[in-house]
Order: sequence, then structure tokens, then C-alpha cells
Amino acid sequence: MSDLPRKAVTRTAKLAALPLGFAGRATWGLGKRIVGESAEIVGRELQQRTAEQLFRVLGELKGGAMKFGQALSVFESALPEEVAGPYRAALTKLQEAAPPMPTSTVHRVLGERLGEDWPDLFLEFEDKPAAAASIGQVHRGVWHDGREVAVKVQYPGAGDALLSDLTQLSRFARLLGPLIPGMDIKPLIAELKDRVSEELDYGLEAQAQQAHAEEFADDADVVVPGVVHQCDEVLITEWIDGVPLSEIISDGTREQRDRAGQLLARFLFSGPARTGLLHADPHPGNFRLLPGGPGGEDDWRLGVLDFGTVDRLPGGLPAPIGDSLRMTLDGEAEAVYELLCAEGFVKESIELDPSAVLDYLLPIIEPARVDEFTFTRGWMRSQAARIADPRSPAYQLGKQLNLPPAYLLIHRVTLSTIGVLCQLGASVRLREELEEWLPGFALEEAAEGESAAEA
Repeated sequence: MSDLPRKAVTRTAKLAALPLGFAGRATWGLGKRIVGESAEIVGRELQQRTAEQLFRVLGELKGGAMKFGQALSVFESALPEEVAGPYRAALTKLQEAAPPMPTSTVHRVLGERLGEDWPDLFLEFEDKPAAAASIGQVHRGVWHDGREVAVKVQYPGAGDALLSDLTQLSRFARLLGPLIPGMDIKPLIAELKDRVSEELDYGLEAQAQQAHAEEFADDADVVVPGVVHQCDEVLITEWIDGVPLSEIISDGTREQRDRAGQLLARFLFSGPARTGLLHADPHPGNFRLLPGGPGGEDDWRLGVLDFGTVDRLPGGLPAPIGDSLRMTLDGEAEAVYELLCAEGFVKESIELDPSAVLDYLLPIIEPARVDEFTFTRGWMRSQAARIADPRSPAYQLGKQLNLPPAYLLIHRVTLSTIGVLCQLGASVRLREELEEWLPGFALEEAAEGESAAEA
């Protein structure tokens, strides 16, 4: 019997206790209001206590609970500082660790998938896991040809655990909503459920990772470990050392933070253009900083891990993203509105003021307006608050916009990456990356360049 199913009742009980805790705190909050404390102070205390319980429970679990926690953790920058501060360490821990699978279970899976003589395939194999994730854990080893490898072993029953946890979390998604201002939790959980089957398929993951490894093989800035061997429930890739991005967030130098932020933005936009694939799980646990960039040992490269969730974009990122971004920066309200309508961001039954739509978009795309932008938690919180405040025109307009299914994952990845950039506090030349990699964004500049060349 596998580790996850055996503990399913315990996991379910812990998750079921979350809404009960939320309800109890709401009653406590009402009592505080009755005795005269302000709504704002009571609201902050409720949010803080709710976050504390949520991340404590998620941090103890594998499966969908941990997957949800990882997805949620990248939005930590949007939380008010008095709530985010005390839990930043807990969120970082959640990104990097989970309770380990018993050694006997690991050996059994390896025996079933690699054969009874599986130890002969390795010169060394470390029973203690080097890392754990939502559906599997990673062991360090040395392959029979001498290469250092990462051996990812899937938790038996991981698929059932993911779906069960996410189904239960979705039942009280409304109660989780206040944790992240301006964010609807339910679609996030629904999307995670839709991605479960892909992430469980190590064959698909191996294909996506190898495509990136080959494309970035000689890249000066990005390192993707190659695939060594793959079979059901086991994926073996080259091992890469490096400093986890979570450590850069907590203790990195200014140079490391800026370099990591620049490379993260570069990978986000260059990956789809170069491979037709978008790495769709950009939480800090999936990135490393490695020494030995273009400037030598004192420079840094970005190591990228975990290609279990990708968006397949054969033509790269959709050109309408670049077109609408460029036209918004140019103040072309009517053209932007027409494009958003054509792409399904505004439903046919709704009519909006193009100028109001432009006003809604401009603050969000502020990082693309300047040559270099410093991403901060304060900026992220101000954006979240603007969109989440029911008294704000941005809130009223945002409720009327639609997110087409084809853009759902792109939107979440972009928002998540921005969240990580804000955690880093990185100064990034984002416009430079957009001009090079985002279709449609530099269209006019390119046309002007061609005209000048012809003249």
C-alpha cells in the first residue's frame, strides 16, 4: 500500500479542518467588532490567522495541497506586509520541501520500473532525498557512465491524491479568496486539476525538458539539465548544483537578485520563442543560480528544473499579446479595445469605454514603459489593492473583463513570474526582453529599421 493512499484519511481530515477554522475565526472577528475594534484591524488579524493555519497545513502535506501551496506562494508579494512578513519563511520552506517517501517505497518503485537489478545502473545512489515536490521526490546519484544525476521518483497514488486534495480545496475556495487581494482562487484550483494528468506523465515531461536542454545547450545564460533515462514513475536527468532561488530571495546580494530577475524574465519570454513551449511552474523551488556566466566565475547563469507543466505554443507566445502591449504603451485606446474584443477578453454582450480600459491596463504594464524597472512587494501590493478594492473603478471594470482559455496559463505564468521578481526586489530591463522575444511588441521598430535599411 502506497504512502499517500494510506494517509488519505489524515490528509482529508486536515484539509476539512481548514474551513472550520476559518468559520471559527470569523465568529471571533465578529466578537471583536462588537466590543468596538475597527473593521480594518480585525480584518488584518483574521487574514493573518487564516494564512498561518493554511500554510501550516499545506506545508505538512504532499499531493494537491502542496501543489496549491506552491502556486499560491508566488503571489506572496501581493499580501499586506503585516500578513506576508511572518509567513515568508514558511512559504519558502513549502516551495523546497515535503515529508519524504519511505526508502522501502522508493526501492520498490525503482525495482518495478527499472528492474530488480536497478542498483547496477548506478555507481552511487543516495537513499536520502535531495528534494521533494508535489508528486515525487528527487534522489542524487551517479549513473553507470559516471554522470551525476537527479532521480525523480513519483509517489505511488500521486494522481488520486492530487485530485482528491484539489477537489476538497475547491469546495472552500471562496474562503481562501481574501488571502490574495484581486485574485480568484477557484480558477487557479480548476486549472491545477486540468494539469494533473500532464504532470503525472513523465514521458511528456522528459520530452519538454529535453527540447529545452537541446535548445539551451550552448546558452551563456540558461542551463537546463538533459534527460538521461525515463520510464513510468521514474525520470533521471543530469544533476546541476547551484543556489536555490529561494535563498537568493532571502539572503542574496543586490547583484544576484538583479541577475536572477533579468534571467528569469529572459527565460519566460525566450523559451516559447525558441522551443514552442512555456515553462508553466515558475515558483522559486524550480530555479537555481549557477556560477560561470558570460562574465566568468563571478557571474551567474539560471538553472531551470521541473518541466512537468508546460504550455505548448508552437508559434511562440501569441502575437496579440505583443500587439496589445505595444498599442497600450502608445495610448491607442480604440485599437487596444478592438483587439481585446477580437481575442475574447471582452465578451460580445458587454460594451466598455476604451479609454477606461486603457486606464485599467497602463499601471499594470508600467514595467514595460521604462528601460529598467525595479519590482517591489510594495508595487505588487498596490496593483493587487487597486484591482481588489470594490470602490475602485479598476475593480468594477476588471469584473467585466474575460480571460479566454487559450490565455489562462500564459496569464498565470506571467503573473507568477512577476510575483517572483517582486520577491527578489530585482531591477530588470524588461523592455529589452520584450523587444527581442515577444512577437508583435517591436513590430513598428522593426518596420522602421527595414525601411531605413532599404533607403
